[in-house]
Amino acid sequence: QVQLVESGGGLVQAGGSLRLSCAASARTGSVYNMGWFRQAPGKEREFVAAISWSGGNPRYADSVKGRFTISRDNAKNTVSLQMNSLKPEDTAVYYCAARGATLVVVTTPGSYNYWGQGTKVTVSS
Repeated sequence: QVQLVESGGGLVQAGGSLRLSCAASARTGSVYNMGWFRQAPGKEREFVAAISWSGGNPRYADSVKGRFTISRDNAKNTVSLQMNSLKPEDTAVYYCAARGATLVVVTTPGSYNYWGQGTKVTVSS
């Protein structure tokens, strides 16, 4: 069982930056791939970024590539999402997720077993 708690959401103007963090209750660093997803009002949950258990093989949605960076600190059991050049369309509730480690970093929400409660990000124009 893994418990995930996100933090760092808030209100920011377009072009600004935010850093989201996810703290895990278990030792996720060695056995879990981690991902960030988001869900805007009236839309389905969508993939944002994911990273392997080792911290390698990061993957990004095309919509955030070049603006967002996912990273993890296995010693602290945390995964972060640095979001730069934010746009109003990035407004959503952002969720941290974990799943058993695999060689391939998957991007489908249904492949992740554990989810945080979400943190809201609002980007004003």
